[in-house]
Amino acid sequence: MEPNVFDKVHEVDLKKTMEQSYIDYAMSVISARALPDVRDGLKPVQRRVLYSMIELNNGPDKPHRKCARIVGDTMGKYHPHGDSSIYGALVNMAQEWSTRYTLVDGHGNFGSVDGDGAAAMRYTEARLSKISMEMLADINKDTVDFVPNFDETEREPLVLPSRYPNLLVNGTSGIAVGMATNIPPHNLREIIGAVVKMIDNRVEEDRETSLEEIMEIVKGPDFPTGATILGRRGIEEAYRTGRAKIKVRAVTNIETMANGKSRIIVTELPYMVNKARLIEKIADLVKEKKIDGITYIGDESNREGMRINIELRRDVNANVILNQLLKHTQLQDTFGVIMLALINNQPKVLNLHQMLEEYLKHQEEVVTRRTQYDLNKAEERAHILKGLLIALDNIDEVIRIIRGAANVADAKNQLMERFGLSDAQSQAIVDMRLRALTGLEREKLENEYRELQAKIEELKAILADEKKLLTVIRDEIMIISDKYGDDRRTAIGYDDDMSMEDLIPDEDTIIAMTHLGYIKRMDVDNFRSQNRGGKGIKGMQTIEEDYIEDLLMTTNHHYMMFFTNTGRVYRLKAYEIPEAGRTARGTAIINLLQLMPEEKITAIIPMREFNDDKYLFMATRNGMVKKTPMVEYEHVRKNGLQAIVLRDGDELIEVKATDNSQDILLVTRKGMCIRFNETDVRVTGRVSMGVIGMRFEDDDEVIGMQMQSQGDSLLVVSENGMGKRTMITEFSAQNRGGKGVICYKCTDKTGYLVGAKLVNDGREIMIITTEGIIIRMTVDDISVIGRNTSGVKLMSIDQDSDIKVASIAKVRESVTKDSNVYDEEYYEEENGDSEEESEADVDSDETV
Repeated sequence: MEPNVFDKVHEVDLKKTMEQSYIDYAMSVISARALPDVRDGLKPVQRRVLYSMIELNNGPDKPHRKCARIVGDTMGKYHPHGDSSIYGALVNMAQEWSTRYTLVDGHGNFGSVDGDGAAAMRYTEARLSKISMEMLADINKDTVDFVPNFDETEREPLVLPSRYPNLLVNGTSGIAVGMATNIPPHNLREIIGAVVKMIDNRVEEDRETSLEEIMEIVKGPDFPTGATILGRRGIEEAYRTGRAKIKVRAVTNIETMANGKSRIIVTELPYMVNKARLIEKIADLVKEKKIDGITYIGDESNREGMRINIELRRDVNANVILNQLLKHTQLQDTFGVIMLALINNQPKVLNLHQMLEEYLKHQEEVVTRRTQYDLNKAEERAHILKGLLIALDNIDEVIRIIRGAANVADAKNQLMERFGLSDAQSQAIVDMRLRALTGLEREKLENEYRELQAKIEELKAILADEKKLLTVIRDEIMIISDKYGDDRRTAIGYDDDMSMEDLIPDEDTIIAMTHLGYIKRMDVDNFRSQNRGGKGIKGMQTIEEDYIEDLLMTTNHHYMMFFTNTGRVYRLKAYEIPEAGRTARGTAIINLLQLMPEEKITAIIPMREFNDDKYLFMATRNGMVKKTPMVEYEHVRKNGLQAIVLRDGDELIEVKATDNSQDILLVTRKGMCIRFNETDVRVTGRVSMGVIGMRFEDDDEVIGMQMQSQGDSLLVVSENGMGKRTMITEFSAQNRGGKGVICYKCTDKTGYLVGAKLVNDGREIMIITTEGIIIRMTVDDISVIGRNTSGVKLMSIDQDSDIKVASIAKVRESVTKDSNVYDEEYYEEENGDSEEESEADVDSDETV
């Protein structure tokens, strides 16, 4: 007896079998599991979940359904895999920190940004979100191909109509075999704007759209969690090649607390960063002493938004700690872009332009098929109506034929022979109700027929003309943009190692800084002139006991040299100071400079170049002066540079840029003034103490230093709003180190001096109070009187209140000069004032 063929042992080559099996598995994972289709941006499991929900009639206008029911339906009908993978996909589409525009509207516990999982599916409920109805719109109008499901009992769509570019809008990530995809989410308005641009160029100019045009509209990824993308280089590379690394940084702010300590507040995290794990990591770094100076970490997030509070020790530099956190934790993260998607079931890396092209092709097909479907339906209905209208025109004969017929089939045949009707028309006539015989009903049929004829014409026109078809797509997609579009959440900032100077116009700007260290950059047009004795305008939103201390005009490309009371110097470009409105408080300077604890800015000098024949002249509160070549300050490190050596208890209060030919005037709080030539002060190096400039009583101190070229008369202002001008000729030059002469008569009514300026006729000054009120006036309104006098009332200040004048500042308008001509008068303009209680100004077309 012949042995059974099934008992036979087949010898196979293990290597070949493994290769074949593994390739089959790999291809299955690539094409039917891990990668999204380029047309609708969905993986099979997501598509099946959404389709199940529409089949369950689980739309946004219906109540939520149990997730277990949705998962069960998806698994039983379309997705024969584990329920956890289906529920996982459903949850992900409902989490607003995972999906930029959520496709599922969840009800219940769907997890958190801390990495908590969702509740079990028997507890949670869901329904489609409004925007996912656009993904499924027109699915029943033969817009996409359907295929049998796994057991051939149902049919499922190969792809969804996806009426907006979901692949780019929501992004996706997936690991297949030998390849992976990671597409960042984008802003709906920007992506639709790019599609509209492509359509407009084809319709109006018959040309393709360049990638550059698209990149002008699509600024970059837009993550649901916000954060900041550093620089545009990574974005451009991703959009050109389909692969790149994008640096994403958390949004942080350094705040000064009431007790003088600093804290770092984190309000937005990079995409896909787990908050709880991040806080744990920071705690570990503190424990391992890799980061020193953090005293407390607290998660203060609530329904209003995210907030991580990192409190620091009083003696540490907050910027240094922040940089360490950015380096060692996911406060700064890299998003590796791989724009891989399936085209005709084949994986391909695409650039931004190709993705949008593929999407547009899909939409053309969807709208063509929908239009064809609508046309067929309209023609079928018009055909029926035509038959009904024929019947109504010959109603008596029709009734006679039907009444005389033996059965329905006979009646139909007779009607078809008599009036040349089709089977469908004659069926409609025999099904016709008596109410169709009324005049109103007949009119209704005629109107419907007319409207259908117009609709058929329109649909045929769309099918005949590609431009009309594109216009239909454009109009429909614009409605989606208006309905669901929102503002960007992710800002695009500057990369640390990238120069942004070429992108920033070199325009005049005003820098304002307050006593407590808030700084901002403002437009020049913010201030207007007022008369003497007025009340002034609000110059800055200050906090209690804060007031503007420095106000200076410069240009965006100048270096701002910040000299501090401890004798150190820091440097920034003017454009690096954040811009703010006239009444905004500004940014704490500690966010911009790595200041030491207890360190305050006392002088700001704008510079463009460092010249050999120029000097920096410094004065301290205790009357020391020092002159050092400017080039010694050319290379300022991020953490500052020693500018002067100070004795205990002394502070640097003034710095001027000079040319070694100036007379220097020092003015004290009690109204004394000395004038000497700067050649009296020998040149010393950067790390030196200088020499004695002025001697005075123990309870007096220097409040201002001016150069004789800055004006013809000395303007002094007292803390109670009194002031005067005295001609500079009344102060004769003497040797440095003397006591000087009286320049102001201080009384109880006037109070002590707070500011001294050299001014010319026609100039304007600003006077600032401790409450942040500013008054601007021309110096011509201020009397010129002798040295030993108290002057006139400049500003109305209530004597009984605690309000005092805090500082004065000269206002300088921009002038244009030939930069190659040395002009003494202009030079003094250039080296205008920059001091603790004042302003330094520089012209936009010249350099210091």
